[in-house]
Amino acid sequence: MTIEELRNLLESSGLPVAYNSFPIGDAPALPFICYMYDDSNVFYADGEAYWGSGIYMVELYTKVKSPDVERAVEAVLNNIPFVKSETYLEDEKCFQILYEIEV
Repeated sequence: MTIEELRNLLESSGLPVAYNSFPIGDAPALPFICYMYDDSNVFYADGEAYWGSGIYMVELYTKVKSPDVERAVEAVLNNIPFVKSETYLEDEKCFQILYEIEV
């Protein structure tokens, strides 16, 4: 999956999407999604890179805890294994739900 395909997949959730962040002063109202490259997973064999994938963080931001919005995001990620975590950002007064995916 390319980064463009990942963006299209995330946009199919119906939420606003940006790579890394929205421009200052131009962020849409919550909820929205940001995503970014985080790391790589490369398998080496016989001294060469045999296979590799990118690890991306998909960040869902919501004003209140919203299982319906989370389900919408998880529905578009349904064929991609993910690890989910959640935190409340006190300074921003919003929830950040993280989906770590490998593509």
